[in-house]
Order: sequence, then C-alpha cells, then structure tokens
Amino acid sequence: MGGQTAPLVWGADAEGGAPYVFYHRESGELVGFEVDLARALERRLGRPIVFRQYDFKRLVDGLERGDLDLVMNGLEVTPDRARRVRFTRPYYVFRLQLVVRKGESRCGDLACCVKAAARIGTLENSAASRLLADLGAVALLYDSQVTPFEDLQLGRLDALLLDVPIVRAFLPHWPDLVAVEPPIPGRGFYAIAVRKEDEALAAQLDEALAFLAATGELRAILERWGLWDQGQEELLPPGFSGSLAVSQGSSPPAGASPRRLLTLALLAKAALVTVALSLASMGLAVLTGLGVAVARLYGPGWLQAGALVYVEFFRGVPVLLLLYLLYFGLPAAWAALTGTPGLYISPFWTAVVGLGLTYAAYEAEIYRAALQAIPPTQWEAAASLGLSPKQTFVHVVLPQALRLVLPPSTSDFVALFKDTSLAGTITVVELAKQYQIISTSGADFRVLVEAGLITACLYLFMSVPVGHLARRWERRLASAR
Repeated sequence: MGGQTAPLVWGADAEGGAPYVFYHRESGELVGFEVDLARALERRLGRPIVFRQYDFKRLVDGLERGDLDLVMNGLEVTPDRARRVRFTRPYYVFRLQLVVRKGESRCGDLACCVKAAARIGTLENSAASRLLADLGAVALLYDSQVTPFEDLQLGRLDALLLDVPIVRAFLPHWPDLVAVEPPIPGRGFYAIAVRKEDEALAAQLDEALAFLAATGELRAILERWGLWDQGQEELLPPGFSGSLAVSQGSSPPAGASPRRLLTLALLAKAALVTVALSLASMGLAVLTGLGVAVARLYGPGWLQAGALVYVEFFRGVPVLLLLYLLYFGLPAAWAALTGTPGLYISPFWTAVVGLGLTYAAYEAEIYRAALQAIPPTQWEAAASLGLSPKQTFVHVVLPQALRLVLPPSTSDFVALFKDTSLAGTITVVELAKQYQIISTSGADFRVLVEAGLITACLYLFMSVPVGHLARRWERRLASAR
C-alpha cells in the first residue's frame, strides 16, 4: 500500500498490562496481542509503527494535540469518543464477564449481585462501569487491572465485572477466583482511533484490518493469545472460510506472563529521567526564586506586588493541576484564540516548567527570609568601605544568606525528587511511573514488593547523597567565616 514511509506514532499504556500491551518478563520487550496486530498492520501499510507510552486516560487528548497518530489500547467504541475521534472498523468484539470468589453464593449472576447490593469492582470509564451505573449497582472504580483482583481475593469486593480479555489474561494467576459463565449478554468493539481529519489514514487502516480479517491473520493473532471465540466471527467477511495465515508475532501468553517482571534496566533508565528532571526543575526554581525574592525586597512597589502575587499563586495551585494546564490547557487555549495549533511543549520540559515554577515560590520565601536575616549593619559597613549596593549584595549579603538557605533548600530538593512522580500523569516515564507499569503488568504480590523495594532504594540512592553533599558544603561555608 501507498508510498508513505513516515513512522506512525502509536499511543498505548503498557501499565494496562496483559493481554493488550505489556513487557515480557524475561526479555523486557513489548508484547501483547495489540503489539502483534501493530506489526501486522505495519507490514500491510508499509510504514513503521512506533510505540509511545501514554497514560490511558489521556490517550484521546494526546491524539487531539498531535502527540499520537493512532490509538490502539483496548479502546472501546463509545458515542462520546466517536464525537472526538474517527474510529476504524473493529479488530475485536468484546464482552463483559463477572468474576467472583470460589464458593460465593450471593453472586450467581450480575442481577443477583445488584440485588444483593454486592460491591462490584471494575475499571473506570469503561463499558462495565457505565453498565453498573445504569443498573444502580454498588461499583468501585479502579485505574489498574491488577488491584481489583487483589481486592476481590482479600474480600474487599464481592465481584468483578471486566472485559473478557482481561479476565482470560489474569484469572489463571488467581486460583481462588472463578469466572461466572457465560459472559454478560451483549457486546462492544475495540477499534483504532485516529484524528477526525486523518480520513486518509483511517481508510488505510480500515483496508488493512479488512485484509487481515479476510486472510485469517487477525484470527491467528487472537487465537495465539487465547482470545478467539465465536463472537469474533462478526469481524470476518460474509461467507469467509479458509486456511489461517501464519504470522510472526510475540510469544504466547503462557510464556509471556509479566507477573514476575522485574527489569532493573527499565527502573535505572527511569531513574536517570528522574535525576535529569529534578536537576532541571531545581535549577529553574533557584534562579526564578532568587529573582522573585530580590524583587519583593528591593524592587519598586509594582514589582513587589507582582512578586507577592507570584508566590501566592504558585503556592496555592496544586502541581498536578498546573501540569495539566500547561500540557493540555495551553495548546487548547492557543487553538481557541488563534484557530491554529501551537504552544506544544514536550512532556519533559512541561514537567520542568511546572515543577520549577511551583518550587520557585517556596525558594523565594526561603531566600527572602535569609536575606532579611542579615543585619543592616552589614550594609552600612560595606557602604563605609565604598562598596556600591550591588557590590554589597553580591559580595557581602548573598554569601552570608547562602549559609542560611542551604538546609531548607536541600529539603525542598529532596521533596522535588519525590514530586517528579507527578510527571507521569503527562506521559513522562520517570521512576515512579515505570514502577507502576511494572507492578501492574502482572498479578503477583511479589512483583509489587520487589519492584517497590528496588524503586525505594533508587530514590534513597539519589536523595541521600544530596543531603550529605549539602552538609559538607555547609561545613565548608562555616569554616570560611
């Protein structure tokens, strides 16, 4: 097909786990039935398809802002999404299935669960959550596939209502849980989403999916992952019957279960992102904070007022909200005002700006207090020696204030290390986000414990030396007095 060879950016969330997109427990490679489907589409389209990690809840936003060319991540076709994106023909027909503990007597089916006011867990913003809301059921919503199974096992829930692919992928890891057969009547569709204006791409994807269905390659992929059932016949052309095409793909689910995934290399790489993000953000905070502090103390009235507004604003606005405004709100506002797309900032630098500006407000107050703590006699003594106000500030006042700001600024820097975890909400795969991806890719408590311990150790390995270096620097400054 076509001569276009530019890579297509495919957005999905590996945190969602099996069987869609997740990391192989041994190789660390990305696998899943949608990974196999992407490779098959890649061959048919003649264009590379490049995976990009993206928060599931922001996939449609990422598509609209131009970060992604297509979204394929178990995305259900719903009217509200269809108003925002162009869906291709479906590649999977899904149904919902109830999961209960073995021996559970109250939840023989969904109607019994609802009547008994049973606590039913499901994923947020899903067909299951909408169905439970319509039925008036007691629904508990999750943003992770693993946690609901854990809570059902521990008795915090009475049942789960999830898409069949999720149940088939995770249930084998929970021997005390059982699926209620048959699945809930009715069905829905997974389809690929593209921007509404990308009709040419949508048409190419439609043709490619139709080809894969007609040749049997789509069925081969679904069978390899244990997902083919009679309901998938709806995807095939009328009257189609023929031998199945054999396609190259990733390992089958039995050998690719990520529940023991613990890839130190992935965590180490994410830790480097955390370090870079922390250093860049703190650098911006120090420079901006010092400027704001000087403006509040020595600037004209209007500048002092502006500096005060800055401090109160950024201390009062949650960092998470600020990141959302910068990453999603700023481009949307620009497009609304000018009618053209623009003001896109990369996720990393958006996080640097958001964290830097927020922490600058706290640093400004620290610097202001330190500068005010220097006795006025220091200014008078410097003036008597013929130093200008600027020379006095740079060579006399600032060095003395530095000794006072070092301990609280160090504490802020350590706090900033931990707050970089918020950058994961705008698709920056830093250390905490990588831990979430690893821990939710499987269904084993050991993964959570082991990965959590390694992540905590990496945070300590990065933050403890900061305190040690700060204390050494503080002693050197004290000895130089």
